[in-house]
Amino acid sequence: MANNKTAPPALEAPLVPLKGVRVDALVALKIIKHASGAFPSIVTGQLLGMEVEGVIEITHSFPFPAVEQTPTNDFGDNNASNTAILAPRSKSNAWYQSEMMKCLREINVDSNVMGWYQSTNLGNFVTKELVENQYYYQSSTQLNERTVALVYDAARSTQGALSIRSFRLTPQLMNAMKDGKFTTESLQKYSLTYKELFQELPVTIHNSHLVNSLLHQLSSSPSTLPSFTSSLRQSTLPPPLFPNYDSLDLSIDPFLEKNCDLLLDSIETHYTELNNAQYYQRQLAREHAKITAWQQKRKAENISRAALKQPPLPEDEWQKLFKLPQEPSRLEALLNSRQIEQYAKQVDGFTAAVTAKMFAVNGGLAKIE
Repeated sequence: MANNKTAPPALEAPLVPLKGVRVDALVALKIIKHASGAFPSIVTGQLLGMEVEGVIEITHSFPFPAVEQTPTNDFGDNNASNTAILAPRSKSNAWYQSEMMKCLREINVDSNVMGWYQSTNLGNFVTKELVENQYYYQSSTQLNERTVALVYDAARSTQGALSIRSFRLTPQLMNAMKDGKFTTESLQKYSLTYKELFQELPVTIHNSHLVNSLLHQLSSSPSTLPSFTSSLRQSTLPPPLFPNYDSLDLSIDPFLEKNCDLLLDSIETHYTELNNAQYYQRQLAREHAKITAWQQKRKAENISRAALKQPPLPEDEWQKLFKLPQEPSRLEALLNSRQIEQYAKQVDGFTAAVTAKMFAVNGGLAKIE
């Protein structure tokens, strides 16, 4: 007798949690060149690569074309930054992305979508558009769910330190985005605060072995030194070490001043959102007071009608007579709070060097006195 028992389905291997992002040096140079060419406007692009043991490897990238929009005012002005940030999820760019990836696949380039990148200026990237773009990547069935958003800060990179960060949306924010509601009840349901909006992954820049071997083989030709003392006096060779007095400059960093201005603007936006929330609470309390007074009046009417042996009036008519105000979305307030935290960290980083110089000068003046 044949055995009709079917084999149990194979269990899928659990997904390895993401540990970090490894960006190829050529990709980093492409992003820097793309952002520098359009600075201070925002640029976006696609990231391609693969995932290896929980590490997202970015091996190729290409820029997105700007989305054409109708002018928003009578003068024909158009905000290029807003059009560029809409490019990753624009329907007009879908054909361009598919054709670009098709061409890359024909030349054996990694064509797996691993995310997208965006440029920013002084850390001003915590916006609703960033959340919507990343939600589109993480929730799309056609794209890879384990994608990241790379943010390149062109202004901070000019100070000598490359600023490339990677972000993903947290599960709490993904669930709230699926519901499409950011009310107080929804935030309490998902335990969502401004600190649980993004998950940041460490970024490392990687060079291939061929590039490393080429860098090791590069050697500069030795400088020709004069043979006689007379030639040394006539030589225009620079001294081996130049004194650098720029590090002793005590002037306020212009980037620090700009960060403080942006921080003040974000604080004003926070107070505006707070006033809107308080206005909603006052409107809601006023409507509830009207509903309570109407219900008490209707109950009194029904008691008097019951004494006269008349049928009672319905007590749920208040739903047709009164309309409760709609609670405004709290997403903008959450993003603005996270942006304030970002500006505060940047101000702290900018002031660290200036504070050290001030303490050094203060200690030196005390010794002179």
